[in-house]
Amino acid sequence: MKFHELRINSNEAPFEAIKIPAFFLLFLIMWCWSFVTVVSAGEIKSRAAVAMDAVTGRVLYAKNPDNFLMPASTTKLMTALVVLDHASLSDVVTVSKRAAITPPTKVGLKEGDRVTIEALLQAALVRSANDAAVALAEAVAGTEEEFVNLMNKKAAEIGAENTRFINANGLPGKGQHITAYDLAKIMRVAIQSPVLKEILNKRVTEVSTQSGRRVLITNTNKLLWHDEDIVGGKTGYTRQARHCLVCVGVRENETIIVAVLGAPSRGMLWKESENLMAFGSKVINNQEEPEVYLTKSDYDPPVVTKASYTKKSKKKNKRSRHTHRRMI
Repeated sequence: MKFHELRINSNEAPFEAIKIPAFFLLFLIMWCWSFVTVVSAGEIKSRAAVAMDAVTGRVLYAKNPDNFLMPASTTKLMTALVVLDHASLSDVVTVSKRAAITPPTKVGLKEGDRVTIEALLQAALVRSANDAAVALAEAVAGTEEEFVNLMNKKAAEIGAENTRFINANGLPGKGQHITAYDLAKIMRVAIQSPVLKEILNKRVTEVSTQSGRRVLITNTNKLLWHDEDIVGGKTGYTRQARHCLVCVGVRENETIIVAVLGAPSRGMLWKESENLMAFGSKVINNQEEPEVYLTKSDYDPPVVTKASYTKKSKKKNKRSRHTHRRMI
């Protein structure tokens, strides 16, 4: 039965005379909502997206999962992973001039400030502070350039083969790219760390220097405020990358990761992330089959590259203008 075929013939019975059992009405509402969610998942406007089972790594939904795109501040997830490999939370860092003046998003660090690794991680992941990310890189490797080598090595170790970083904060530059599939992989590793899992779930926190100066910061991931299923995430935005998010949600005791790159607006970013979370839950519970969509560039490009999830179809879906295939 198609959604648009559901109608009442007013010539056969007046509206007030129609009696629908409550249980049937509830079923109908739930069925209609399920239909809308599935359609939304198939009409993702962002450049690329992946929904992944966090436990198994199984891909539940993908649109252009292997396209090379800019990571923006989702980069800071990898920064945090590398930092935890090489430093302790209680280590104290002296902020350099270079870190303090890194634009544009900052937590207000000043040259000479002494701050713990833990405080810098919170500033980088909750507020998405670029000054904190550079301070972390310099603390671990001496220079941001050397730290980037560690980032790319870590990416290779966890199987993020189509990712390359050129800095610790995600500001755009030549040669820096990630894929939605790799970003989901990075988050899958990140949430295995109790420290990162806790920080990514903070709505509000306080960052303080050793001298006692305190800054109250709020999380850039607004889904934490109005979606109880979301337990953490990392946002990103630059003009070239557009709006990005990788987040983790728990639905019906299943943990799902959603990575979205290149959303046209912040509102669309939140909406599509929630739709994909819902669709992923349906796949895990065998209510839907996993899906992959391959498209041409939706917006003024970044570079479009291979997509290894599915073979190209000779048929073209005129309705959605996607190459689409159900995954087995």
